[in-house]
Amino acid sequence: MDALLDFLRQTGFYLIKNDWRCLIMFAIAAVLLYLGIKRKFEPLLLVPIAIGMLLTNLPGAGLYHAEAFAGGHIDWSLFASGGAGLLDLLYIGVKLGIYPCLIFIGVGAMTDFSPMIANPRSMLLGAAAQLGIFVTYAAANGLYVLTDGKAGFTAAQSGAIGIIGGADGPTAIFTATKLAPELLGPIAIAAYCYMALVPFIQPPIMKLLTTKKERMIEMKQLRPVSKTEKIIFPIVMIIFVALLVPSAAPLIGCLMFGNLMRECGVVERLSKTVQNELMNITTVFLGMSVGATATAENFLNLKTLLIMGIGIIAFGFGTAGGVLLAKFMNLFTKNKINPLIGSAGVSAVPMAARVSQKVGQEENPGNFLLMHAMGPNVSGVIGSAIAAGVLLSLFAH
Repeated sequence: MDALLDFLRQTGFYLIKNDWRCLIMFAIAAVLLYLGIKRKFEPLLLVPIAIGMLLTNLPGAGLYHAEAFAGGHIDWSLFASGGAGLLDLLYIGVKLGIYPCLIFIGVGAMTDFSPMIANPRSMLLGAAAQLGIFVTYAAANGLYVLTDGKAGFTAAQSGAIGIIGGADGPTAIFTATKLAPELLGPIAIAAYCYMALVPFIQPPIMKLLTTKKERMIEMKQLRPVSKTEKIIFPIVMIIFVALLVPSAAPLIGCLMFGNLMRECGVVERLSKTVQNELMNITTVFLGMSVGATATAENFLNLKTLLIMGIGIIAFGFGTAGGVLLAKFMNLFTKNKINPLIGSAGVSAVPMAARVSQKVGQEENPGNFLLMHAMGPNVSGVIGSAIAAGVLLSLFAH
């Protein structure tokens, strides 16, 4: 009988009484699974994140130990003693910044930078869309300063939260692990949820900031881009960005390496591998690892709600930044830019570009903006990585 009672005391059903908040986390995981499976909102990430969240909150399972990664360091003694759980092992790839960089190799191999090369002005729109990152940083940290640390977030935390405005999940995760690992779960979940909601969030902002006449502007067809240009571009970008913002070198280097494999034409097998097998495997590990950080203790607090709220503000300002710069550029250029393509400057590729196309065709069915919008869209990927590099150089220790 004593053995039976001892067994029952070790079950998760009994241990729930020690922290009933795990039941709330189970419910949140179920919501994420619903959004990913039923609503198809970023299912490739939300489903693994939800499973990671579910596993890490199982009482007594010991799959993840947050204390092993406290203070920005890894307690290797836990791994040496054999006490580390499965999610602890997977999380090392996040903690060391491996998974986001591998994802960027795959993203680079799947990205065609031709629209941006053909229309260099689109790089400015991609840069303007990073406005949300810095506005959010200023707002979150400003509140912290004004209240003498009683509300808001520290400079490092504010920088990590601001990256949500770039609508780039891997960059948000990479930055959060360096600046605010304690906030990784809420930041990653907010980033991917808002990326999935691009078709709902962006159109009202785009229509609010533009007139019907502006939305009907038709743009000239882009010039063809030579293979030589496509090969030289990633090499030049690696050198230029790494010299300008060394902290962004891991992300930009991996992004451009993947793109070079795509464009050079001599490593097709490698290109296909990073686009498929490597990308898929890394996505599974990344999602589960991020979900593992969403323990009840770290996730169920006021800061999580603030991050979700601030995230939507960041995303809104990012969308507005690109649109407003396009309108400003039209004051000085002969060949007018349809301001709708400026909203694609956020990094949600190619979803944001498709939204620009859809909103444009609602006003003018003969208007084809997709390729024009892809310019700011892919430049937004570069822009968010550079913005992350700036924040890391300022606040990473």
